Amino acid sequence: MPQVHPDPCTPDPCTLVIFGATGDLTKRLVIPALYNLSQSGALPDNFALIGIARAEGTAATWQAELHAMLASFVGDKASSFHVDQIDETAWRRLADRMQYIPGDLTKPDLYATLKASLADCAERYGTRGNVLFYLAVADHLFENVVEQLDQAQLTKFDPAKFDPDGKKSGWRRVVIEKPFGHDLDSARVLNTRIQRSLQEDQIFRIDHFLGKDTVQNIMALRFANGLFEPIWNRDRIDHVQITVAETLGVERRGAFYEATGALRDMVPNHILSLLSLVAMEPPVGFDARSIQAKKIELLDAMPSASPDWAVRGQYGAGPADSAMATAYRGEPDVAADSSVETYIALRLEIDNWRWAGVPFYVRTGKHLAQHSSEIAICFKQAPFAAFRGTPVECLQPNWLVLGIAPDEGISLQFEVKRRGTSLELAPVKMDFRYDDWFTKEVNVGYETLLRDAMIGDQTLFMRADMVEQAWRVVQPILDGWSAGTAPPVQIYRSGSDGPTQSDVMLARDGGRAWRPLQTVDPNGGEPAR
Repeated sequence: MPQVHPDPCTPDPCTLVIFGATGDLTKRLVIPALYNLSQSGALPDNFALIGIARAEGTAATWQAELHAMLASFVGDKASSFHVDQIDETAWRRLADRMQYIPGDLTKPDLYATLKASLADCAERYGTRGNVLFYLAVADHLFENVVEQLDQAQLTKFDPAKFDPDGKKSGWRRVVIEKPFGHDLDSARVLNTRIQRSLQEDQIFRIDHFLGKDTVQNIMALRFANGLFEPIWNRDRIDHVQITVAETLGVERRGAFYEATGALRDMVPNHILSLLSLVAMEPPVGFDARSIQAKKIELLDAMPSASPDWAVRGQYGAGPADSAMATAYRGEPDVAADSSVETYIALRLEIDNWRWAGVPFYVRTGKHLAQHSSEIAICFKQAPFAAFRGTPVECLQPNWLVLGIAPDEGISLQFEVKRRGTSLELAPVKMDFRYDDWFTKEVNVGYETLLRDAMIGDQTLFMRADMVEQAWRVVQPILDGWSAGTAPPVQIYRSGSDGPTQSDVMLARDGGRAWRPLQTVDPNGGEPAR
């Protein structure tokens, strides 16, 4: 078994301030991630946590509410935070350093109170005045909160006030959740206004998808193995499919989804981030600047998506996630005649020497047949000439499939000869599974990103120009929908693979087909294609 070596880089002493401390994101993801960091010893010894929200309350009531939420996850294997029991020592290590400030995020007096609390944390817990502000709030509040922090002089830092010996330079950083804008124009405006108060190295635009080990493993697979990089190009690869499929519906987020939709929610951030990792050129190093430079180079080389190669769908009623699902238009806070998409499929291209002519098909949707996030690389089919005059009727292409979730691993499919006297071929798979090789760790996807933000490592975060280029790629699709020139949203049955028009789109592009979401095993180990 490979040995796991501890990461020697420990975050600086700091205070984490969570705006939106009583919200769903904080309860279900941020606090469980902090608990996991506390349990693993990855939090700095000199650490404090301040929660800010509108709701009246105290540090004690906030602690009790969060503890109850953690306890509700115990034994829940469907949750991303599933544990057998709460480590009370790890919890107390975190809870004993919590403070809570109720107030209106748009009012200056809240920030005066926060300023006093930060000074108190620096004195009581030795945080040295380092602060990470986490904006777990609605996106329309991003600009206001950053401006209020700036006006209260909380985004600037004088290290001499806390470190007269001059050994620490000190820092103030801001983590901003998606969506970062709703289109290209709004993303540009938001970038401009936030950069009035913050330097780019202070801004951490977070995408929790990139916190997964399987996502980060894409770079390791490509650049640490001489086997793959020589064939990672248009000469050997026919096309690439990126799928992020969910069995869940919009749940309680009907109002959010009505204003957002699947494309805005998933494509400019999650999916284009995955695509950039798969397709970018090798970086000169694995530091943030080198990797981000290659990502933006890749996005620059992508022509804007064509509305002719886009399919939008919306789930109707049907059996999904082990129950009969309500149609999207019947969900709470959703208009009865809504045309908002819960499914989007696109054909994208990269116009550079490595990828010219290779289509990248991406799809994401809710209430689909199976929860599956994967990147599937289809290699070009081998010549058939050598098999003429044999029982072999056709050759299948080879697939390299990178499983992101819930199946974490790598699968390589290739053809072999069946046992017997005649020459017959059968597709087989070689599988690597993370759980077979490494100790499974409880991880909600935010642990790595929170720790990186405390360290100041922006490798897994998006720069302003990356955000704008991602929106540029999808903007023609949004424009077509707004103008009413695009085909209407297609209704698909919940529990299916999505709208049939998505299959038609690939079929008219060289007769290709999506990999099925539901895998079956009709031939004793041979995967369905």
